[in-house]
Amino acid sequence: MGGFGSIWHWVIVLIIVLLLFGAGKLPRLMGDMAKGVKAFKSGLKDEDEAKAEETPKTIDNQAQANAAPVQKDEAAKH
Repeated sequence: MGGFGSIWHWVIVLIIVLLLFGAGKLPRLMGDMAKGVKAFKSGLKDEDEAKAEETPKTIDNQAQANAAPVQKDEAAKH
């Protein structure tokens, strides 16, 4: 009874939104919201790419750090 399942609830909400924002401001508001979502997704993508670039370098550095003492130890044995 208190939910938004009825069509009349949605009609009333739509009328209130149109009264508050007007018919001209609503498309502009939706466009601004879409730009914000695109910017957010772009930021996440850039962050993921930056992490992907850093990960192989970190693994290579760790492999080189682990390999270097082994090579020194082998040279010391000979």
